[in-house]
Amino acid sequence: MATRQTPYSLVFGTEVLIPIEVVILKARYQLQDQENNARILPHDLDTIDELMDLARTRMASHQQKMAKAYNKNIKVRRFQIGDLVLKKAFQNTKDPNAGNLAPKWEGPYLIDSEARNEAYWLATLEGNFLPRF
Repeated sequence: MATRQTPYSLVFGTEVLIPIEVVILKARYQLQDQENNARILPHDLDTIDELMDLARTRMASHQQKMAKAYNKNIKVRRFQIGDLVLKKAFQNTKDPNAGNLAPKWEGPYLIDSEARNEAYWLATLEGNFLPRF
């Protein structure tokens, strides 16, 4: 787990004690008594926020590492007006009778103009604008 904490400990501030640990006396359970537990429990509840902050920090670190590993393989492609491109074929534009053998790409199309950052208006090779879907 990225946080190195169990969900139970993040909510309640202590580790869960399973029933078999009560039957087979372990040092963790054997050395505790009711009065000592009642005295220590409020202190443990105060440390829940600390555990949650540590978990958030670890989670953010883990997410940054994952994003870095993912983004290192991405190659940015810039297109120019006049380039020929292919467009992904979606369910609504595919031939319904083609099944799995339908082409996954449509085109080629001509980049006519830039709509926004890295978004383009496409046209057919004859010059007809391609409608947006």
